[in-house]
Amino acid sequence: MTRPLRDRTRTAPAVLLAVLGLLLGASACATGQPAGTDPKAPAAAAAAPDRIDALPDTPTPRLPVTVPSADGRQVTVTSAERIIPLNGSLAELVFSLGLGDHAVARDVSTTFEQAAQLPVITQAHEVSAEGVLSLHPTLVLADRSTGPAEAVQQIRAAGVPLIVLDDAKQLSDIGPRIDAVAAALGVPEAGARLKERTRQQIAEVQAQLPAAAGTRPKVAFLYLRGSASVFLLGGPDSGAPSLIEAAGGEDAGTAAHLTGDFTPLTSEALVKAAPDAILVMTKGLESVGGVDGMLKLPGVAQTPAGLDRRIISVDDGRLLSYGPRTPQVLREIADQLHRDAK
Repeated sequence: MTRPLRDRTRTAPAVLLAVLGLLLGASACATGQPAGTDPKAPAAAAAAPDRIDALPDTPTPRLPVTVPSADGRQVTVTSAERIIPLNGSLAELVFSLGLGDHAVARDVSTTFEQAAQLPVITQAHEVSAEGVLSLHPTLVLADRSTGPAEAVQQIRAAGVPLIVLDDAKQLSDIGPRIDAVAAALGVPEAGARLKERTRQQIAEVQAQLPAAAGTRPKVAFLYLRGSASVFLLGGPDSGAPSLIEAAGGEDAGTAAHLTGDFTPLTSEALVKAAPDAILVMTKGLESVGGVDGMLKLPGVAQTPAGLDRRIISVDDGRLLSYGPRTPQVLREIADQLHRDAK
């Protein structure tokens, strides 16, 4: 399959997170009924503010530290006074650790409330080296999805410590990712507390799942870009299976023996997957006209999910972030997936 996005070397979760800004920016002014709801249902209450729940005590960085970067370098950090995280997932970690006041910029996928006033230093989903350097950062955090490569090289050539983290693709990546960011910021104890809090919150969500009765409901992850006519069915490497399984479901793409990250959505592929529910990003659902529009996509109306209108939508910036807000994501998926069992 030809991958639909510009940089085909990126992993699927990272690619999707990198282009979230396009979706979020294009639909920031969208109004109307919340995606994924039944049009016959009463209007829902306003959504809770999108905020980061930071650790209660602001840690004091102990620097300098020298830490490994995922691209094979050893990077020495001498100051965390001016931090620039280059995607929303990394910004979430900085703010959750209690160092949000040290962040001086954000990328377009960083949409939570505490970061709203920070300047944006990405153009579409690409980093502007000039924008980053103009803010005189003392530390830049990136991951393997950060690009273009020329911008990363330019930032490093200017002498700015830039640390690359491995992409997070599943629940088991959350702890190491928290540890890596906390170590780079010189606050490993805060990282240990945040990691334990996140672990406990995930365990609490899973403890509240309904008791298994027979097989788990199958959930298909669809990536939708209605404006670009991009409709993809997630496979085992899409980044979603770990969430689906932790929320008490079975990934339909994996069960249907798909391979890789995504395959073009066809009636045959989706009917074969036979999902009981469909998981989508909220802005992606809006891009096809909500649930009614989604039912017009190939094969959707013929699946158990389509017949039951069981569409699970989660905010674009949080779904595949695999960080401190993942417990919220799991709860949203579980509540929508098991709504009849509660």
